[in-house]
Amino acid sequence: MWRMWLLFDPRRVLTALGVFLFALAILIHFILLSTPRFDWIGAGGPAMTMQQQSSMPANK
Repeated sequence: MWRMWLLFDPRRVLTALGVFLFALAILIHFILLSTPRFDWIGAGGPAMTMQQQSSMPANK
């Protein structure tokens, strides 16, 4: 195993691995955003609001 690191620069390998994993994560998020079930940003319409708020009970 140690001979493999003599062929490849560890900093370059770890940097390439980090860039690859970041790109993969972004790709997966964009795929999920393109589906209606997992689209958490444009989920239809505006957020639901309450029509009437009830008051707090009075302390006696």
